[in-house]
Order: sequence, then C-alpha cells, then structure tokens
Amino acid sequence: MFFERPDSGEVAILVHLDLADDSQREDPKEFEELALSAGADPVALVVGSRKRISSRYFVGEGKAQEIAEIARQHDAKLVLFNHSLSPSQERNLERLFECRVLDRTGLILDIFAQRARTYEGKLQVELAQLEHMSTRLVRGWTHLERQKGGIGLRGPGETQLETDRRLLRVRIKSILGRLDKVRKQRDQGRRQRQRAAISTVSLVGYTNAGKSTLFNRMTESQVFAADQLFATLDPTLRRVEVEDIGSVVLADTVGFIRHLPHKLVEAFRATLQETVESTLLLHLIDAASPERDENIAQVELVLGEIGAESIPVLEVYNKIDLLGEARPRIDRDAEGRPQRVWLSAASGAGVELLFQTIAELLGDEVVHQELHLTPNEGAFRAQLYAQGAVLSEQVDEQGGLVLEVRLQKRDLLQILTRAGIHADRFLPTPAEHSW
Repeated sequence: MFFERPDSGEVAILVHLDLADDSQREDPKEFEELALSAGADPVALVVGSRKRISSRYFVGEGKAQEIAEIARQHDAKLVLFNHSLSPSQERNLERLFECRVLDRTGLILDIFAQRARTYEGKLQVELAQLEHMSTRLVRGWTHLERQKGGIGLRGPGETQLETDRRLLRVRIKSILGRLDKVRKQRDQGRRQRQRAAISTVSLVGYTNAGKSTLFNRMTESQVFAADQLFATLDPTLRRVEVEDIGSVVLADTVGFIRHLPHKLVEAFRATLQETVESTLLLHLIDAASPERDENIAQVELVLGEIGAESIPVLEVYNKIDLLGEARPRIDRDAEGRPQRVWLSAASGAGVELLFQTIAELLGDEVVHQELHLTPNEGAFRAQLYAQGAVLSEQVDEQGGLVLEVRLQKRDLLQILTRAGIHADRFLPTPAEHSW
C-alpha cells in the first residue's frame, strides 16, 4: 500500500448506530452478513443511537471510549462501522482504538476485491479503491507532510504526500484508459448481437437474492453461487433457447445493496452498461426476506441512477420454497400482461413459467399464419423448415403449398430477404393495421 496503517486482522468489533435521519439508516443484520462475507470474525456488536453524528469520532466520545475498551478486551485488530466515515474520523478513531478502522464503503470495496476474477473486474475494483484511498492518504504520511532541511534530508521538490497523490493520479489515468478499451470491446459485442437481432435479458436484484442460482438453472451453467453477499461480481453471459423466440442472451450481473457506494457505481459503469442495453430486465426478489419492499426500492433507485429505468421489467419472486404454502404462478395485470413470476431457483419449481413469460414478453413480434407458396419456391420452404418454423403443410387445389408457420418476425424477414421475396407478399403493411 502507499501508506502505513495498523495491521488488519480477522477478529472484528462491529459498530452500528440508529440515526435520526432515515436516509442514513442501515440494517445491522445485513452489516453482519457483509462482515462475514469479507472473512471477518465478529466478536462483538456495539449499538447505539444518535441524533447528530460527531465530527471527531462519528460516535460520541463516551461511546468511542467504550468501543476502545471492548476492542482491547477481545484483542481485536479491526473495528467496522456500518456507516460512511470521513478520513479525519477514521484517523481519530484509529489513534484511539490502536487498531484498523474500516467504514461501510471500505468493507464493500474489500469484498469486491476478494470476488473479482476477470481482468475487467479487477481493474474496476482497483479504480474504486484508488479513488477511495486518494482522500485518505494524509493519514499515513503526516510524518512526511513537510520537507526537511539539511544535508541528506532535502526532498526532490515535493512532499511525500504530493508524490503519492501524483502516483495515484497516474495509476487512475492508466486504469481508465484500459477500462475504456474494455468498454469499446463490450460495445462491439452488443452491436453484433443487435445486428443479429438477439435479445438480451439481464438478471438484476438485491445482493443474495439468488440471481446466480437462477442463472445456473436456466443456462445449465456452473457459475459460482453461494449464500453470501456479492457472491457474483463479474458479469456472465450465456445464450439460451426460448420457445418461439429462439436464441436469447442471458446476463448475470452484480447485486445491488442499500447505499451502494457511488464510487462503485461509477467504476462498474462498463459492466452495468450491459443492464442498460438489455431488452428485458428480470428483477429477482427474495420473497422470504423481511426487508423485501425496502430491497425492491433500493434496486429501483440504482436502476434509475444508471439510466435503466425505462427498460421493461419483470419481477421474479424467488425462494418461494421458504414461504411454506406458496406455489409457482404468474401474476398478470388487468390487460393480461405478466407482471411477476413466483418460483424457486434452488428447486427449479416455476422456472418453466419464467421461460413461458419471457417468450410472451419478447414475442410481441411472433408471426403465426399460413403462407401460400408456389411450386418453384422450394428453397424458401427449405429455409423455413431449417428454422423449425413449419407447424403443418398441405397442398392446395392449384398444386401450391400451404404452410402453417410460427416464428419471429425478424427471422421471417431475414429468410424472405435471402430468398429474394418481397416482405409485402406475406406480411401486412403498416397501413393495413390502421383503424
């Protein structure tokens, strides 16, 4: 690292405050899960309430002394706060506790650093860490803030702090350049899928809602899935076949969380762009979670922040096996359009209903009709059979063929173009749909 800090360890003290401001409130149970996901060994949870945070210690001075005593009793090397701390507050607390202090943002960054596997993911995590670190350099270099005079003690013209800030800026600029290349590669892949008219369906939702388990169930893949926060960090794309639709790209994305650090949202914009460019979003919801409604609101908030609020969303209520009497089903609105699907990704119950619903939502352009072919249009007939679109075939009185077909409109247009047949012959013009 660029600066000296107290050694970290796994034995940790957790600190949670109930604040008067509802917008700053956090969930202590989720905080404990975050600590466990990071590999910490929580030995004590210190709770309290406060109307206003202290500019010096965040908590009151008496509470800070209490936490320091508990840390000494347990020989803790790490104190985790379920809140965002300023650099000066972290510095003051570390001096008092004589151990490492980490806030909620730093804890999430550490989990992300452990989970990153791909080249892009590691770059994004490092970018977020460096930007977070840049405001905290002063803590470790207070003894080198000023240059010293005398032979052998004169600096190169800038303080050690200035040197490290410059090194950070250079590294951040380098990472941004590499991520820009990755973004262009992703954009190229998306453009190729758009030219091939392949829809993209993205799984989004609160962390630990079961996205990777459902992804594995739908794609028969082996993506890492675990009952822990942020088990998935790197996006995964797989092609699946949906009846009447054909090939669809399914994307498994990073989970959202309450008060997701803005630095992470910015750093992972290239990854989240996959969500923004999707045809349909599957918002996976833990149906058994006591904080279900709050988690739904947080996901919708992040979707709005990344510019994905206008994309069609299907709510998927997962883990119904934990609800007792719940059964797989599809809920529809007054017009009969699917709004939510209830299923269990772990057992597979209801997954077929999800495929059915995806086909229904993406299949607005499905053509199901009879095509009258002349005897010399055998090549066109062969392409329809190759597409698997022919349901039945008959011969009319004139010796022509009558085919009952069902396929995507875009696929029919592609076959017509290859066969040199004008689309107006089989597909109605827009004027024919006017009322």
